[in-house]
Amino acid sequence: MLEVLKSLALMNASRKVVKVSSKELAEKIGQSLQTAARKLKELEEEGLIDRTLTKDGQFVVITEKGKQMLYREYMDYKKIFEGEESIRIRGEVFSGVGEGRYYVSLDGYRKQFVEKLGFDPYPGTLNLRIPKEEMYFRRRLDEEKGILIEGFSTEDRTFGEVKAFKCRVNGVEGAIVIPKRTHYPSEILEIIAPVKLREKLGLKDGDIVEVEVLV
Repeated sequence: MLEVLKSLALMNASRKVVKVSSKELAEKIGQSLQTAARKLKELEEEGLIDRTLTKDGQFVVITEKGKQMLYREYMDYKKIFEGEESIRIRGEVFSGVGEGRYYVSLDGYRKQFVEKLGFDPYPGTLNLRIPKEEMYFRRRLDEEKGILIEGFSTEDRTFGEVKAFKCRVNGVEGAIVIPKRTHYPSEILEIIAPVKLREKLGLKDGDIVEVEVLV
């Protein structure tokens, strides 16, 4: 299935609707006409492509789900051949409600940040709102394992697990932290660092910054 999806992508079906005949596809994948037709049907049923049949022919475009499958495969090969992998996400700086300061200061988290991330974080977070066009890469972080910051309990309440990813913001080392169970909207990123990033980088609400994330 992945091989057929790749062939369609090489025909530019990841960027636009393309006219594809089963015969043409069969030749590209080295399979019979019947097999090519069956594969297209399976891809459609899995939601990996949208397919329209008309009197003029068969038109195909790869869906977002299909693109994600291809991208995961690409990243696997990238890791094999290039080692450390990073993605870049752009976001708009905005002021949070101060919860980040509270959570980062908790000893149960803070000690793990020092041990697993290699720095003692400033008590607060840099909050970024991710635009729609960057959300593909934001969702990638939900799929990646990340660095586990374990949950813990106090006399009063229980604090859940957090996923962390080392990152760089304009050259300053830090980490993205994502609660594993959260009510926060997915377009929000919170970043911790050993320094106050707003002051260090001269940031204010509305500024756009690019984050290099190691995954």
